[in-house]
Amino acid sequence: MKTNIIKTNTDFHPNNKHKSGYDLDVLCYAYPDLKLFVFENKYQTQTIDFANPKAVKALNTALLVTHYNIEFWEFPDTNLCPPIPGRVDYIHHLADLLKQSNIDKNTHVLDIGTGASCIYPILGNAEYNWNFVGTDIDERSLHNAQKIISKNKLDHSIKLRHQINSSNILKGVLKESDTFAAAICNPPFYKSETEAIEATTRKLKGLNKKVIDVVRNFSGTHNELWYKGGEKAFIHNYLYESSLFKDQCIWYTTLVSKKDLVRGIQVSLKKMGATEVKVINMGQGNKISRIVAWTFIT
Repeated sequence: MKTNIIKTNTDFHPNNKHKSGYDLDVLCYAYPDLKLFVFENKYQTQTIDFANPKAVKALNTALLVTHYNIEFWEFPDTNLCPPIPGRVDYIHHLADLLKQSNIDKNTHVLDIGTGASCIYPILGNAEYNWNFVGTDIDERSLHNAQKIISKNKLDHSIKLRHQINSSNILKGVLKESDTFAAAICNPPFYKSETEAIEATTRKLKGLNKKVIDVVRNFSGTHNELWYKGGEKAFIHNYLYESSLFKDQCIWYTTLVSKKDLVRGIQVSLKKMGATEVKVINMGQGNKISRIVAWTFIT
């Protein structure tokens, strides 16, 4: 029996539209370019090659067109293509946190490192009508993000700011008049290009692909994927700078891929005067990721 449903992670947030999988017929109808990458595997299941960056990009574009009313989502192939189900899961968990704090109206969110795809702002606006300020150190990424914003008529809801100093995260882009309900961040996970390529190589092997030229399948710029000192250094810089703007954001949050980092984050935040720290687990395919959220407000 043939099937056109691609199964996804059952541990997604209950509000995640993709927790039951993707219907390729529906997606191809909404975004015909996806048809070029759909084939039938040996199990008589319609699928795509998840090791092919163009196929993955087409699938995620189709998801945005079908489920989030996004008509234009184009960016250079060299930039990271974010997986929509995982990104929107962060949005849903953040919405729960804000609701628990009685913050669910006129919500303004800061997106640190919005990237060329502008993914968190367009998802947060589509799902919860949030307003965003997105920041990035890469002017080309901001230029592309602005094109996505304008072509989808979201200029009134999403604003962008250039972080001039790559050593800073909040300093230089936050204004004295800014007040945000939350800040979100998907930090660079790797210490170097070498470490990032090694991770991609392992991923391709996991997909049973021959690793001939890993660079050819390697999407993501250095600003998106690696940072001197890696994830730990980036997050601790973020923690410190958040302590300088204690009253301008109710909940600072970040994704944390390495579980071993959580204890150190909690200890640092206690020293900096955080009044509450939450760790929110998220199911992300074969691994568990987590959001760490903290506030300095009593």
